Amino acid sequence: MTKIDLVFRQIDERTRDVSLELARKHIRPDAVHIIDDVRPFTECVNQMLRIDHDCDYVVYLDADCLILEEMREFIEQTDAAYVDAYVTDRFRGRLHCGVHITRIDLVRAMAAIDPPLDDLKYVLRPESRLRNLAMKPLRMSKQFRNFDILHDYFQYYRHVFMKYALRELRSRTQVQLKRLSSAMKHWPDISGPVDDYVIAQHAVRYAREHVSKNASAAETHAFIENLPQHAERELTRLGIEEKDAFTLADLESWLERNDQRHVYGSAGDKPKVFGLGLSRTGTRSLTAGLQMLGWDTSHYPIDEDTYTELAYGQYDLTLLKYHDGLTDITTVPYYQQLDKQYPGSKFVLTVRDRESWLRSCQNHWFNRPAFKHTDDPDEETHLLMRQLLRAAVYGCYNYQPERFSWVYDKHVAEVKAYFRDRPDDLLILNICEGEGFDKLAPFMGVPKPAEPFPHKGNIMSQRVEAARIAAKVAE
Repeated sequence: MTKIDLVFRQIDERTRDVSLELARKHIRPDAVHIIDDVRPFTECVNQMLRIDHDCDYVVYLDADCLILEEMREFIEQTDAAYVDAYVTDRFRGRLHCGVHITRIDLVRAMAAIDPPLDDLKYVLRPESRLRNLAMKPLRMSKQFRNFDILHDYFQYYRHVFMKYALRELRSRTQVQLKRLSSAMKHWPDISGPVDDYVIAQHAVRYAREHVSKNASAAETHAFIENLPQHAERELTRLGIEEKDAFTLADLESWLERNDQRHVYGSAGDKPKVFGLGLSRTGTRSLTAGLQMLGWDTSHYPIDEDTYTELAYGQYDLTLLKYHDGLTDITTVPYYQQLDKQYPGSKFVLTVRDRESWLRSCQNHWFNRPAFKHTDDPDEETHLLMRQLLRAAVYGCYNYQPERFSWVYDKHVAEVKAYFRDRPDDLLILNICEGEGFDKLAPFMGVPKPAEPFPHKGNIMSQRVEAARIAAKVAE
């Protein structure tokens, strides 16, 4: 039986007692460890990684999260090294944060890493930074899962201030700034009385005024370390009275008043969804977008069960007992069979300019051979899946531009023809040209998220192109 430890991190949040009570109910942990009011977060992470666990999985939970559904069964079934939970955030809509399901071998690998010095990524996101450093050499990958969890609802004003001062500091890259700006556009009118959004807006301005964009890691760390004092001074200066305590009865009353709220990821009659786009047409972005809309979708699975089932013509996939759909070329040779196996499904064909797609394919296939020797059984399964799908989709094992160009045109034409009498079942989406939630959310029948549509792959594509050029220069 899977043993699960809960590490509950609280810094006097207004929801801390209710959060812990709900976690005990829905996770049913075998042991609970409480990290109590440890700041800054770098020290909190340091302490939590020193815990001596006797378990299979650790769930790290922040006290600003209210878990509203059963989670234990999922944790007992998964074998993933790390699962990040999608939550519904008060300010930013659908995103993954606050609840981290981590296998014990990864926890121990994180604990073995010396915290990097003068590293701004570590200062701003210490847990995430250590996890990424631990996962990379172990070739682990993260998974995502949708749960009914409220994040940052009902918080004290002082905590809203601290969070959004920190959020501004974390949003100083082009991508993160776009995410924060998009979320803030969805905030209600802030010209009225004091509320959470007014405090968050003020905190963003405060951080911009007090921490230069060129601030060092040490200067940024010092500001973060003193955030409680900054918050107290500002709320006193503004004459804002703090909220009363929060109880389970308050939550139940709120849920009763909001009984029509949309619960992302809820089971119901949710259809399966299949991404039919070829690799490098925005399939990773589609996967992330579907996750945000509540569909737990697997992008290019490489597990042994899926390989064996597809290789032997079995389309009742084990993977789809636990996931809501598949994307990338895993679906391409089999979408007609999957359509029959899972009636009522939704299909999304991602497309892009063909010449741009060919260049991206050339970069993507660089240094990714179909055949090589390996003693690692997981890597061997990955290679077998690669061989199967390359042969089935492209009819070749290496990048051939003429062949790829022909396959692209043929695939798009065949998908359109197959669904020509079923317009409600197929969405054609050009993510590379900026299409996203405006088309995808209505197609899936759910509200459009506040966060912008996720764009994956651009940075990776640039890195691969740089490596390819460097290799040519070295020859």
